[in-house]
Amino acid sequence: MKKAALSEVKDDLSKFLRLAEKEEVLITRHGRPAGVLIGFESDWFDYRLEHDPRFLARIEAARQNVRAGRGIKIEELDGKS
Repeated sequence: MKKAALSEVKDDLSKFLRLAEKEEVLITRHGRPAGVLIGFESDWFDYRLEHDPRFLARIEAARQNVRAGRGIKIEELDGKS
């Protein structure tokens, strides 16, 4: 992870956006972490999905159902409508 001061990022945002496409950039303010710059070369959809609280809640509910034995194996779905 690249580390950069906020003043540097403000002065050359384009440079840091290019860097963020390859690795996360930790932005510091007065030497302390203040944020992270993440580039989206091709995985914007994945990022949004991974951080959508509604999606995460549905995944957790599905996992709880499977743990409780209330799931259907994918093999059982074949041929069902």
